[in-house]
Amino acid sequence: MSVDTHPTLGNRNPRRQFLHQAGGGFLGVALGGMWAEGGEIKNALLIPDSKPKAKSVIFLFMCGGVSHIDTFDPKGNEHAGKFIDAVGFGDNLAEMQRPVIPCHRTFTRYGQSGTPVSDWFPHVGSIIDDIAVVRSMWCHEGNHAPAVIETTTGHRGRAFDHPSFGGWVSHALGSSNKNLPSFVNIGRPTSPVQLTGGYLGASVSATPFQAGETPIPNLHPIKEGLGAERDRQMQLLQKMNEAFRKRYAINSNIQARTRAYELAASMQMSAPEAVDFTREPSHVKSLYGIDEEHTEEFGKQLLLARRLAERGVRYIQICHAGGGNGGWDSHGDMKYHEPHCRATDKPIAGLIKDLKQRGMLDETLVVWTSEFGRTPWSQNTTGRDHNPKGFTSWLAGGGVKGGFVHGATDEVGYKAVESPHYYSDLHATILRQLGVDHTKMFLPELGPVSLLVEEGNGPIEEIIH
Repeated sequence: MSVDTHPTLGNRNPRRQFLHQAGGGFLGVALGGMWAEGGEIKNALLIPDSKPKAKSVIFLFMCGGVSHIDTFDPKGNEHAGKFIDAVGFGDNLAEMQRPVIPCHRTFTRYGQSGTPVSDWFPHVGSIIDDIAVVRSMWCHEGNHAPAVIETTTGHRGRAFDHPSFGGWVSHALGSSNKNLPSFVNIGRPTSPVQLTGGYLGASVSATPFQAGETPIPNLHPIKEGLGAERDRQMQLLQKMNEAFRKRYAINSNIQARTRAYELAASMQMSAPEAVDFTREPSHVKSLYGIDEEHTEEFGKQLLLARRLAERGVRYIQICHAGGGNGGWDSHGDMKYHEPHCRATDKPIAGLIKDLKQRGMLDETLVVWTSEFGRTPWSQNTTGRDHNPKGFTSWLAGGGVKGGFVHGATDEVGYKAVESPHYYSDLHATILRQLGVDHTKMFLPELGPVSLLVEEGNGPIEEIIH
C-alpha cells in the first residue's frame, strides 16, 4: 500500500506521481544525489583519511558568457579600432579581421592586493583580497549549447551520456547529510546537462531547490496536519516499510522505490527548515541585498546556498540568468551586462563576507565562472561575440589564495597566452580542494571514455595554498 492511498494519510496524487517518478529514476531530478551517502569511488581520495581543504562547493555559473574584458581583465583602449586576425574563430574558417571596440568601464584597484575590478562589480572589489582571479581560462566550443556541455561534463558533445560535474562530485564523495541531497541546483540552468547524473545514474543528478516556503514542489509537509498526527503517520510508515522490505527483499527496483519514499519523508522535515530565513538577522539579509529590489532574488538564492553548505550539502550550483542562450549573452550592446552585474555583485560579496564571519570560508570553495568569455571585437554593434579562447574565472575560500591574479590573455583579451588553463583544470582544482584525485574520476567498466578530466594540466597549483 502506498503513502498516498492509505486512508490515514489521505490522497495526494501530485505527490504520488512525483515520488513514483523519483523512485523509478525518471530524470532523477526529485531525489538526485541523496542515495550516494558514502561515495562510490572508494580510492578517489588523494590521501586516505586526509582532511580536504573544502567540505562544500558553491558554484556560481553565469549563463551566456561574461565579458572578462569589461569585468576582471582590463585592457585599456589603446588598441580600439585596431584590426586583429579572427581566422578560425567559432564556426568561421574564412580569413577575416575585425576591429577592437572600446571598453567603457572604469577599473579601480581594490584591497591590499591592488587587483583591478570593473565599476560593474564594486562590492566584489571590496572582497577581492579573498579571491584568486584566473585570467587565462579557455575551452574549445564557441557556441552556447556545446560550450555548456563541455564546461559542465568535461567532454565535448554527447556521444556518451556524460554526467555533470556536480554529479561526479556526488558520486565520488556522497552526502554528509542523509536528509539533504549532495548535489543541489538553484536557479534556471541554460541546459539540462547541468543537472544530469548521466551514466552514473539518476541518484547523483541535481535536486532543484528554490528559496521560499516550498523548497521542492510536492515535498512540503501538509500545513493543516498536526505535529502529533504527523509523528503517528511516520511511525505507521516505518512499520509498513519494515514489513514491505522483508517481503520484497530480493527486488532491487522495489527496494529503491521504498528508499525514495523514506528519503522524501526525511526531506519534508529538513528542506523547509533549510530555506526558512525568518531567524536570519536583518543585517545578514542586508549583506545579500535581500532588502533591495534588484538584488533580492539572487540574494535569496545565495543565502540559501550558504544555509545548505552549513547543513552539509556537498555541491551547490547556482545558475544565474539561464534559459535560452543565457542572459549574459550580449551581442547587441555591452550595456545588457549592467543589470546582471548589479543583480549579482552585492549578493556575491555578501556571501563571501557571511561565510568569512561565520568561519566557513576556509572550508567552503566559492567558484565564479561562465561557459566562455567575449571577444575584443563586436558583430557590427557595441556588443561582443563569443570567445572560448580566453576568459576569466575566479575562486575564493576552500584553501585558495586570496588577492591573487594568475595567468593572462593577450593585449586585447582575445587569447589566453600566459599560463593558459583548459576548463578541466578548473574541475581538477575543485576536486583537489575536496581532497579528490582527478585522475581517478572514471568508471573502470567504461574505461578512459568515462574519465572526467581528460585534457589539461590538472589543478591550478599556483592559486592553492
